[in-house]
Amino acid sequence: MKARETLKIKENGHLEIGGADCVELAARFGTPLYVLDEEYIRSVCRGYTRLLAEKYPNSKIVYASKAFSSLAIYPIVYSEGLGADVVSGGELYTARKAGMPASEMYFHGNNKSAAELEFAVREGVHAVVTDSFYEIDLLDEIARKQNKKQGVLVRVNPGIDAHTHRFIQTTRPDSKFGFSIADGAALNVLQTIAKKENLDFLGLHCHIGSQIFELKPFALAVDKMTDFIVQAAQCGIKVRELNMGGGYGVTYTAEDKPLQPWEYVDAIVEKLSECVREKRIDAPKLILEPGRSIVGEAGITLYTVGAIKEIEGIKKYIAVDGGMFENPRYALYQSKYDAVLANRALDAPCETVTVAGKCCESGDMLIENICLPKAKSGDLLAVFTTGAYHYSMASNYNRNPVPPVVLVNRGESEYIVKPQSYEDMLAREVIPARLGVE
Repeated sequence: MKARETLKIKENGHLEIGGADCVELAARFGTPLYVLDEEYIRSVCRGYTRLLAEKYPNSKIVYASKAFSSLAIYPIVYSEGLGADVVSGGELYTARKAGMPASEMYFHGNNKSAAELEFAVREGVHAVVTDSFYEIDLLDEIARKQNKKQGVLVRVNPGIDAHTHRFIQTTRPDSKFGFSIADGAALNVLQTIAKKENLDFLGLHCHIGSQIFELKPFALAVDKMTDFIVQAAQCGIKVRELNMGGGYGVTYTAEDKPLQPWEYVDAIVEKLSECVREKRIDAPKLILEPGRSIVGEAGITLYTVGAIKEIEGIKKYIAVDGGMFENPRYALYQSKYDAVLANRALDAPCETVTVAGKCCESGDMLIENICLPKAKSGDLLAVFTTGAYHYSMASNYNRNPVPPVVLVNRGESEYIVKPQSYEDMLAREVIPARLGVE
């Protein structure tokens, strides 16, 4: 457990987050339950904005919505001076409904639909991050029909090897994302956009991957991208914005050794300032897109322990009331987590167990081989660092409802996503009359 002022163990052995007792949260809201610590979210946002205000004022932090998107998150990050990165019409719609100005948004995606692009242009997003020649032609035509000139960035693949899971590496040579600098595709697309009457080329986007612990890949990416800015300038193309994405690592278990979130930003700023001086280029506006590092460690998930099964000499399972329907990351990436018994957090760990979910899948595990106190049915398990890519990736697999989300701050707690009922799951389903069911 990575303790902090807003995440700690009380004298009675109960886990506390955001000033709220987790045992009381579970009793009031039920389990499984996602819990988000508002003050931690705000503190990370402030760390980013303070550093950039001091070291690179011509900059903007935009929150990567895919980590966690809900009506409540956008007013929080916007009030802290952040914009938003959205990757679908749904995220754009949610952000707009929550009051985020479209002018503060960047719209990503490798295969945006015509309807999504029409929506983005109509709303007035600051930039569409283009990722194919097909999209460039489509977007130009959509902007023409709306009598607008749409700002665009081009997603570039600089070919940096970020040491992380291959599913979340985004600059491999065979990545579905971006135009390669090495094979000339990136320069070709810039020249293509320059000929489009309804597109306004603003700059470049680069995202090298996620859950990165090292500073070197970010520095290398800045070096490659500024080399490309020089190349573009030689062809008469000015880069006004440089978006370096996100990908900053967070702590899931004690094995993880990330830096403070803003230390990654500091390294990017230092390298960019150096490159601007040495390569004699105009300093671009710097855009950064953290997501996981803002909400990841802010979140925990609470579960109730149910069945306990021991296979003598092989393995002991403790089963909880959640599973891959509300956290598919173990099934996808074999992701590791830390956890405590939230109602007995001061008890000494004494046995190694595997935490299993309730889904009808052999692979439905949440944590393998974790040392915990001897668990009993009815205990409360808290799993850490579940604020990112949990609610946003949840499903109704096995017809399980998606858990609610509660926001806590200074002891106050309230829903920001209400519980989903069985009726909610069926709300959009119909039985054709020809099936004869009344």
